[in-house]
Parts: sequence; C-alpha cells; structure tokens
Amino acid sequence: MAPSDDEHSGSETSTGEPDSGSSVESERNEESETIKKPKKIHRLSLTETEDFNKKLKRRGVIYVARVPPRMTPTKIKSLLSDFAEVTRVFLQEEDASVRKRRKKEYGNSGGKRYIEGWVEFASKRKAKHIAESLNLTPISNHKRNPHFGTLWNLKYLHKFKWSHLTEKVAYERRVREQKLRVEMMQARRENAAYVEMVETGKKLDKIEERKRKRGDESFTVSSTKDKKTGGEKRHKHRQRKPVQEGTRATKSAILGGLL
Repeated sequence: MAPSDDEHSGSETSTGEPDSGSSVESERNEESETIKKPKKIHRLSLTETEDFNKKLKRRGVIYVARVPPRMTPTKIKSLLSDFAEVTRVFLQEEDASVRKRRKKEYGNSGGKRYIEGWVEFASKRKAKHIAESLNLTPISNHKRNPHFGTLWNLKYLHKFKWSHLTEKVAYERRVREQKLRVEMMQARRENAAYVEMVETGKKLDKIEERKRKRGDESFTVSSTKDKKTGGEKRHKHRQRKPVQEGTRATKSAILGGLL
C-alpha cells in the first residue's frame, strides 16, 4: 500500500532541522543569568545609627608598647579575647631599613615583626581592668611557647578613640610621601646640574681641540670656580708681545701714538 499523506508529513517533521526559536530562547536565558543584578543599598535608620554611635562611645583602647617577635594581629586578638570582646587590632610594622639590616645580620628569623600596637575592646571598663591586671605579667607560662618569659606591656588610653589612630596613620603616610617626593626632586635637580656641567666641559674641550689643530697659540686658558654650578669656569685671555725698550720701532710707535 502507498503511504498516506499523514505518514509523509510525520516523516518530514521528524527528519527536519531543529527549531531555531528554542535556541534563541536558551541564549537569552543564559545572557540574563550572566547579567549581575544591582546590589541593594542598605540604608540605616536613625535609630540604628544612634545605637552604633553609642556602641562606639562605650569602646576602649589599650596601647601595646612592645610587640614581641612572632606575635601577629590574629594571635594577639585570640589571646586578649579570653578576657573580653576585642573589636579591632592594629599593629605597626617595623621600618623597612631596620628590617633590611636585621635580615642582613641575622637572616629572616621570626618573619614579620611589629614595634607597637593598639587593641580596641567593646567596653571601656573591661579594657581598663585588663590593662591594669595584665601589665608586666608573663604572656605564657608554658616553656615550649615562643613567648615564654615575655611580659605584657599594656596601657589604657583615656579618652582615646579609634578615629584618632586612623588620623595619625594617614598623617604619617602623607608625611612619608611628601618626604619621598622632596628627595626625588632634589635627586633630579642634582642630576640635571651634573649633566649640564658635563656638557659644558665637552664643549670647552672641543673648542680647545679645534684651536690646537689650527695652531692658535696666542690664547691661554685660565680656570676659576663657578659659584652657581660649583664647577670650573674657564676664561680666555689674548696675550700681547712684550715691548722692548731702546728700539727704533718702539720709539716711533710711541711718538705716533702721542701725535
């Protein structure tokens, strides 16, 4: 039997090309997934800001006068968190020149080192009590601990806020950058003056060499120090032949000049 029209239509749809509409929709879905949604800005209410300011006023800061080797911010936070809630810790690193000298003499022993630090507690009362009780006491009593025999050196800072510390660090950074900028300008100025002196010296040497080739020996060169550049400033003077007394030529020249 001959195949019917329905069979022909079914075979054509099954063996035909895939629908392009489904591929376009899938691409659109992928693009929409890749596009990131804008982050929602969480706006604080007036009561939340007031509560936060009250918490900041209740906080107290302890000054760590000496940070022993192998002591890091995370370690000092974990040690002091046993006594009260620690909110923030900042340790000042040693100077780069001191670190370079130490590594040259003793090697990279102990890793990064700090010279002083500040620890902020959630309560002023607890911070003051911790500073008074832990000051000049051993950090650890275990002999295998690297801080065995090292004493705490703590002091409670009265009416000191964390914002004062951030201002101090920012001011020191600006001073350091300004000092570096001045040193770079001074080095450039000295380099330019040195290059100018070298160029003038080369020009004078070329002039002398040309005149030496021409055989012009009637010029002599005298050198004096230049006040501006600090180098040698060369002057040229034309020499005249000495006048011999008692000759007819000299007498006639003198009489001709008088007349």
